[in-house]
Amino acid sequence: MAEQHKQVGDYEIVRELGKGGMGQVYLVRNLISDRIEAMKVLLPDLVQQGDLANRFMREIKLLASLDHPNIAQLRTAFTADNQLVMIMEYVEGDTLAHRLGFGAFSTADTLNYITQVLNALSYAHGKGIIHRDIKPSNMMLTPQGMIKLMDFGIARSTSDLGMTVTGTTMGSLDYMSPEQVKSEPTDARSDLYSVGVSIYEMVTGHRMFDATSSYSVMEAHVKEIPRAPIEVQPSIPKQLNDIILMAVAKDPAQRFQTADAFRNALSQVATTSATPVPTASATPVPVASQFFTPVSATPVPAPAPSMTPTPAPLAAYTPAPQVVRGGRHVGWLVVVAIVILVALFGGTQVYRSHKQNAAVESSMPTSTTTTATPTPTEPQPTAQPSASATAAPSAMTPDASPAPTHRNAAPTAQTNPAPVNNGPTPEEIAAQKKLMDDMERESDQLDSRAAAVESTVGTMEQQMHQSGLGMRGDIVESRANLRNDMAKAKQALDSMDTDRARKFLDMANHELDKLEAFTGRR
Repeated sequence: MAEQHKQVGDYEIVRELGKGGMGQVYLVRNLISDRIEAMKVLLPDLVQQGDLANRFMREIKLLASLDHPNIAQLRTAFTADNQLVMIMEYVEGDTLAHRLGFGAFSTADTLNYITQVLNALSYAHGKGIIHRDIKPSNMMLTPQGMIKLMDFGIARSTSDLGMTVTGTTMGSLDYMSPEQVKSEPTDARSDLYSVGVSIYEMVTGHRMFDATSSYSVMEAHVKEIPRAPIEVQPSIPKQLNDIILMAVAKDPAQRFQTADAFRNALSQVATTSATPVPTASATPVPVASQFFTPVSATPVPAPAPSMTPTPAPLAAYTPAPQVVRGGRHVGWLVVVAIVILVALFGGTQVYRSHKQNAAVESSMPTSTTTTATPTPTEPQPTAQPSASATAAPSAMTPDASPAPTHRNAAPTAQTNPAPVNNGPTPEEIAAQKKLMDDMERESDQLDSRAAAVESTVGTMEQQMHQSGLGMRGDIVESRANLRNDMAKAKQALDSMDTDRARKFLDMANHELDKLEAFTGRR
């Protein structure tokens, strides 16, 4: 939908920020207030899919009810071009997932950041809202040291029953609770499990389960006891080690039952740690009175978001001015005849199949054409018979010489001038052919990737069913979207509709990226 500098409502799109589970996110500028914000847009054509549209509408309503300093705020929402649009608070900073790429966090920093996350979850859970996708990449650290919990894209209310399809799972595999993996009912304790997995990674610098495939990760969450964090990183306080293991217990009844209980346990680690955390204390304090210390690490700029390049459309054609040799009307008639021939035989050819373009180019007339199609003319008045009336045809031959009375022929040639349409230039024909060739090559590459990922997902699905597990709902949805987008892209290529083909190739590529990430092929 959106491109750089395109305007959507009162918002100018500056650049793409990334893609989330429910849509695409852009950096935008409000043209009235001049405020920089984030815009989240449901991907093209998916609004017609009832379940996804319902989830997106639910996300808007849930976010609209949340007002907490550790949760990214929803500004407003509206529809544009039959798509749902959310305007979010733009959070400047870096995700904890990106910072983990430079190594594990100190105990003090971990306690600081996770305490803020638990503050946000305590507030959301108190309003009956479960996040269901807690992970370091959804925790944004601002330059002031504040954590903003992002992306309530698959959040649901505890009273929102029947929204999850039976036999499907939602969330991110590495941080998913056992009950999510098994597609069982979830509650606030599922979010707390994901917080425990996130702490494990933050203090050790390693994922909790070092599995080689998506299926093995899911199986580990259900069956495998993780290695104690203190064995991976001996400098971790024993008390924090025990808290993490309690948070990731397989049985929800063995975990912390509330975010407040989890936060209070961490506050005890903070008071006995060598480096106390100013934002955590043994006695929970009101959110409004908390002050967060700046992060100790040097801020690292977030990587520039990648964008799939879209070939620019062909520039609009502007006919070149006709060159008339000084005083030679015969030469002018030759030029007009050639223009008419080009318009008749060349102008429509660029819209034919690109497979016929080579033949079209060879059949297009050039400046040496000596045969003209007769053009009907007005009958000449009988009172002025002249040789000039019969001299005009001979003027079209190379050996003709301008007749002395040729100036009388000019009114006849100009009585009904044909509209000038030079048609596409050879450069435009070549550009159109190259664009079609590139798109067909891209379609073939997507076909190969799609076949490979379909095979992997199919095998994984069989393994999961044998173990009594269900395939993730978003993966089931992505497979269906991929097939539909590829079919529409091929139809558009067959009809030479490059704009439509580009749109569906981009959509198919997005679904493939998601499926390949899920299967570990990317």
